[in-house]
Amino acid sequence: MLRPALRFLFIFFLLTPLARAETVALLLSGNDAPYAEFASNFRDAMAGGSWKVAILAAVDDLDNAAERPDLIIAVGSNAFRQTLTRNNPIPVIATLIPRLSYEKLLAGSSNRSHRISAIWLDQPAPRQAAFIRHLLPGKNRIGMLISNETRQQSAQFRQAFTAAGLSLDSEESETEQTLLPALNSLLARVNILLAIPDTSIYKRDSIKSILITTYRYQRPVVAFSAAFVNAGALAALYSTPAQIARQSAEVIHSFGIALPPPMFPNQFAVLINQNVAQALDLNIRDEADIRRALLADKDAR
Repeated sequence: MLRPALRFLFIFFLLTPLARAETVALLLSGNDAPYAEFASNFRDAMAGGSWKVAILAAVDDLDNAAERPDLIIAVGSNAFRQTLTRNNPIPVIATLIPRLSYEKLLAGSSNRSHRISAIWLDQPAPRQAAFIRHLLPGKNRIGMLISNETRQQSAQFRQAFTAAGLSLDSEESETEQTLLPALNSLLARVNILLAIPDTSIYKRDSIKSILITTYRYQRPVVAFSAAFVNAGALAALYSTPAQIARQSAEVIHSFGIALPPPMFPNQFAVLINQNVAQALDLNIRDEADIRRALLADKDAR
């Protein structure tokens, strides 16, 4: 016969429901390769933990889920836009999204029921400055094309570049008609064009003319994506979907649904177009060497 104390514990555990495993829902903006890469790496990074992972193709799938998720990872701008249309209070982390797109969508939403954070695609200005120092030592005059979208960011870049011993010059363009005149004026004064995510300037139909103009001036372009490098930029510092996925898992393991403030990526990749380097008569260190130098550089962290 059970002793009273043991009988009490037996009844307590019998009547107390088991704790439900927490669920994180991945809401993907599409089925393209970057989203598939993110989903695969995120699941791997979450394996063995206490969280369950559910993958959703549309925000409406939340209504059909067996149980409501405790957290949503919105992968890409379209997925984040969808989450902002919902009135439920599920916390959201936006990923694979430029900072400008995140802030614009957030500002245009009337929904304030979410707790929201983000891991932006953009690289922080001090890391970009360190990248240029290691990539092209001695070329200290950097140029940026900006618009109304990125005017505020340019001040942050100027401060970071000045601290790194670089000068930053800029020209503003708001229309297709002013883009090339602004670029020509800027390239006459600088050694390098630094491209940052700006949908008013770096559009699919304008990138080719920008690259042709910079090549005519023999000015290298430091870009923000692998696609830009493949199109003809000299180099890019960027974060891959796999890297952002692993950081997303780290945030969940560390903070759960008590989300931290929006942040820049903590992992990055380096890509160099050696054909462009040869065409511009530049002797560039290899990608692995530059990445090691950045990892050892406290300004790049």
